[in-house]
Amino acid sequence: MIAAAQAGDASALDALLRLHYDRVYAICRRMTGNDHDALDATQDALIALTRGLPRYDGRAAFSTWAYRVATNACLDELRRRRRRPVPDSDMMIDAAPASGIPLDQTITDRMVIDDALATLAPDFRAPVVLRDVLGLDYAEIAEVLEIPAGTVRSRIARGRKALAEQVGWNQMPSGDVETKAHD
Repeated sequence: MIAAAQAGDASALDALLRLHYDRVYAICRRMTGNDHDALDATQDALIALTRGLPRYDGRAAFSTWAYRVATNACLDELRRRRRRPVPDSDMMIDAAPASGIPLDQTITDRMVIDDALATLAPDFRAPVVLRDVLGLDYAEIAEVLEIPAGTVRSRIARGRKALAEQVGWNQMPSGDVETKAHD
């Protein structure tokens, strides 16, 4: 499918982008903290994927490359956001569920987590989202963010600690039991 898309097959490109859309959106939603910015970042990421496809060389998995592009699109959107005026939060409605969230979480839980994620610096938010929303392992996150695996571990730990403090958790959820042997 990738080779066909690179050769100009529009239906292969469409299928490839559709295949990765949900995960790209999930990254963007959690990185930006709201649907509007997530949709903008997702669109930018898909455009960048389309434009960059001829240069995709297959050294990394396509999904890893797509996540890197999406993360960069989110970081760009967050930089643009800082230059825009902020609307009154009472006027904003965020009703769409974020992908990757367990179904047993309530809307209130999601809003609390989204608000807490928004307080994290992008350097901590990106690895936490890639690990806890997309389930990437540390090596994949290191490749996506182009940083050492040790830095990934540190940023995830510090990001999770900040989130736990922000939302008042006494301890972090036990969903991540990955050890060095799994890297």
